[in-house]
Amino acid sequence: MMKWMSVCLIAAAVLVLARAAFADASVLAGLEFKHGIAFFNELKYPADFEHLEYLNPDAPKGGAMVISSQSNFNTLTPSAEGATLAPGLNWLTIETLLLRAGDEVSSFYGRLADGIAVTPDQLAIVFRIHPQARWNDGVPLTAKDAVFSIQTALAELQGAIWYGFIDSVQLIDERHLAVHLKEPMTLNNIIMFTYLPIYPEHYWTVHDPDAVSMDVPVGSGPYRISAIEQNKFVEYERIPDYWGRDIPVNRGLYNFDRIRFDVYRDATVVREALKKGLIDHWTEQDVRYWHDAYDIPALEKGWLRKIRRNFHIEIGVRRAVALNNRLPRFQDRRVRKALTLAMDFEWQNRAIHFGYQTRAHSYWPDTQLAATGLPSEDELKLLEPFRDQLPPELFTEAFRFREINSPQDFRNNLIEARQLLLEAGWEVIDGVLREQASGGAFEIEFLSTNPEDSRILLPYFQALEVLGIRGSIRLAETSQYTNRLRNFDFDALLRNHDILLPPVIELKSFFDSSTALEPLTNNMAGISHPALDHLVVQANLATTLAEMVAACRAIDRVVLWGYYQIPLYAVDQPRTVIWDKFGQPDFEPRYLPAFPAGWWYDPVKAARIEISR
Repeated sequence: MMKWMSVCLIAAAVLVLARAAFADASVLAGLEFKHGIAFFNELKYPADFEHLEYLNPDAPKGGAMVISSQSNFNTLTPSAEGATLAPGLNWLTIETLLLRAGDEVSSFYGRLADGIAVTPDQLAIVFRIHPQARWNDGVPLTAKDAVFSIQTALAELQGAIWYGFIDSVQLIDERHLAVHLKEPMTLNNIIMFTYLPIYPEHYWTVHDPDAVSMDVPVGSGPYRISAIEQNKFVEYERIPDYWGRDIPVNRGLYNFDRIRFDVYRDATVVREALKKGLIDHWTEQDVRYWHDAYDIPALEKGWLRKIRRNFHIEIGVRRAVALNNRLPRFQDRRVRKALTLAMDFEWQNRAIHFGYQTRAHSYWPDTQLAATGLPSEDELKLLEPFRDQLPPELFTEAFRFREINSPQDFRNNLIEARQLLLEAGWEVIDGVLREQASGGAFEIEFLSTNPEDSRILLPYFQALEVLGIRGSIRLAETSQYTNRLRNFDFDALLRNHDILLPPVIELKSFFDSSTALEPLTNNMAGISHPALDHLVVQANLATTLAEMVAACRAIDRVVLWGYYQIPLYAVDQPRTVIWDKFGQPDFEPRYLPAFPAGWWYDPVKAARIEISR
């Protein structure tokens, strides 16, 4: 109720602001509005572009796609606390001011906004709302809706964190709003506007956005809900006269007449549903199943396909061991390096992952941001002030985890690990590694909610046992796991460490000292170093690609040489199993393909498939 009252007060404030702002539109004088904004380069597409190259503007409309969801949804309201929003709702029915290009690393084009301008001092971004934009109840979508949505986001705890760079928002007239920034504009600011949903002010000021409700709200997107059953399915139908069907960024998108999400809580059930043809595709995260679980007659006949897709906007480390650096025994770099040397990635890849995985030798491997060779001149300028606080090897050696190609290689690793532990004040007494000062045994308990973690950890525990370290796994249910993370009550855990390109928007959450003691951030390992704090700031302040690359490479070096975590395998291309009844564009962009929104139903392909249920 209190949050709903806040929304009403925000709406009232918007109306007051509107009356004041309409009297002074001089803020628009001298501004140059463009169809998009590129941060580190020029926009690839000119103002008069007709469609994005990686979409088919002549894609046929029709047919359906059925997608699985593991979301136990119970609401259609956007901010109902403790509730789960229906899958696809924001994607298909709600839009954003900007859309990120899939074939450019830092270019953004107008969607609801047909014009974007930045003031000369870079302290304000002005958006011009598309004159044709409207809600699906026929009400025009205006700048008031955008102001309302931004103000509402800022009034929420999480929104205040993500959009904390906003100082204020000003309604100029029906089509224009100005977002005033606390500091000059950065890439982070622009990226965040691609995630900010624009909600209808006229609807949410008379409906409670915090109430758990299955009432279908008003949207502005290409689809509307046609059928729904809580926790079971939600079906969307295409709106033929959708206002944005012909704007350049949308041409070739949203081709299915129906998109349906069916809820399957268990991944094993999803796989069986796919093989029975109940759903149309599934992106497989477990390479064991990718390897041979889909070897059924339909695959042999070409009806079912296993494809690899581009998605290079996601980079980094898929799985890593996060050591709790807040604990005294993990605060010695020699101990952390010893634990790293005990991880036989090559054996695990052969025995557990069928050789599909690639060791992550960087926190953003296979990108220009990865630290390779020795530090460049630009990196050295950033690192030199902290030379006496960093490992000497960082300046003299190229970093790479040792590859273990034989039992002797692994034995050599363990010999070095034991020596490092001895230098750090730990020695083996009667087969147990003990601290020389206190006599306490060295033990590591991994906190987990997933029994599958044992496949990676049990072989690792065997190596730790050789060093005299006892490893164990504590399986916890979700609430206990979250509470223990909140209180930093763990020794180590397996975690995902993927990040979006360019990574600057999340750097602070992963590597800054301010997040090391802040619960439930991405900095689970508690990484804290003054050099990283400085480098994170520099990466966020970068105004050129070269500056961002230098800062990110320097961050990579500091984290790698610090051995704060043990990176395992790198993020790679998604593995998708799909029924071959769809058409797709001629090529996929490198960074952000339009899957499945840019695909379409092919009745000829579909007709040849025989599915027995």
